[in-house]
Amino acid sequence: MTTYTIKQVSQMFGLPASTLRYYEEIGLLPAVEKTKANQRIYTEEHIGRLGAIRCFKETGMSMAKLLEFFTYEEEEQEHIGEILALLKEQDRHVAEQIEKLQSARKQINRKLRYYSDIKASMDSGSTYPFWGDY
Repeated sequence: MTTYTIKQVSQMFGLPASTLRYYEEIGLLPAVEKTKANQRIYTEEHIGRLGAIRCFKETGMSMAKLLEFFTYEEEEQEHIGEILALLKEQDRHVAEQIEKLQSARKQINRKLRYYSDIKASMDSGSTYPFWGDY
C-alpha cells in the first residue's frame, strides 16, 4: 500500500499542511493514521478524497455541502436521493457559472476586436472604428 507524508500531500495538492490538518479536524478527511512519531500517514483513499474535494471546491461547493456530501456517501444506499439532489444542485450552479463566464467572454472578445481595430487604424493612419459597430 502506497502511503504519503503530509509534506508530499501538501505539495501534490498545493495545500498548506494546516489545511490538511483542518480537513481532518472537521471530518472531511477520513481517519488519518499516525506513526509512533506522531506523523500523519495518508493513503490512496485520502488522495482520492482530496481530489474530489478539490474538484467540488473548484465548482464553488461550500464546506458545509462538502461535509454533507461525504457524510451521505458513507451510507450511500440510505442517502442516494440526497446525494443525487446535492450533485444536481451543484451541476445547476456550475451551469450558471459557465453561462456567466461565456457572457463575460463575449464582452471581452468584443472589446478585443474593437481595440485590435483601433491599433490597426493607428498603424495604417485610417479612421478609428466606432464602438457602436461592435
